[in-house]
Amino acid sequence: MKRNRNVHTFIGCDHEYEESGIVLFGAPFDGTTSYRPGTRFASAAIRNESYGIETYSPYLDKDLLDIKVFDAGDLEFGFGNTERVLKTIEEMAQSILQDNKKPLMVGGEHLVTLGSVRAAARKYPDLHIIHFDAHADLRDDYLGEALSHASVMRRCHELVGDGRIYQFGIRSGDREEFLWAKDHVFTQKFNLDGIDTACQALKDKPVYLTIDLDVLDPSVFPGTGTPEAGGVTFMELTGALKQVFQLNIVALDMNELSPVYDQSGASTALACKLLRELLLQF
Repeated sequence: MKRNRNVHTFIGCDHEYEESGIVLFGAPFDGTTSYRPGTRFASAAIRNESYGIETYSPYLDKDLLDIKVFDAGDLEFGFGNTERVLKTIEEMAQSILQDNKKPLMVGGEHLVTLGSVRAAARKYPDLHIIHFDAHADLRDDYLGEALSHASVMRRCHELVGDGRIYQFGIRSGDREEFLWAKDHVFTQKFNLDGIDTACQALKDKPVYLTIDLDVLDPSVFPGTGTPEAGGVTFMELTGALKQVFQLNIVALDMNELSPVYDQSGASTALACKLLRELLLQF
């Protein structure tokens, strides 16, 4: 696999594809964003700003220089065809999984998750999903569109079925979403309580991890398109992730940074740091 055209790689992720166990790639798409667009710029901003952090994590006592990650750059999408965008993502993730490597996708809006989950579910029929988010994303459609970042987990449910999606930090959605969730998915509202119980239930399962960064409180992460008060802290999220990474995580994504809405750059810096922690535990 060749690296797509981009100016930088994420810090410490400049190894070649053949020698790497993790493949990082960007999915710069925000064509169904329902409020404030801008997530298409996230992956480029994260790469550029990653050189403001260290490769070493004092949280984990690990260093990106000690692992091998291939940064493939950003996928290139045509305009106006959402299904084609998802197909491009699916093909990328499938290629990585077929080579027995692990895909880590940086969005982009949350709908990009569907393309990667399609590939993971094909390889792992018993796939389960852990989902960190402020929003349930369980609408059957949004304004008549079945493919939307507001319905991405509903589409993922159609692939994996009942009892295989575990949601945490959820504090926004319409009434029908929460009613539907009671019969089909596990939803932990408002916080990350119960992550230990979920991890115990999933200890022998292949798991897809998806992180919508708006699970974080806007006081620490304002740079997102649909901020929701009442979120978790960086330390609460990273603490939960340490438990999640005891599982068999076969693919993951991180999405919904909109750099333009935080001119301080703090949100992008947080995303860089979180991505480092994800890479070191993946």
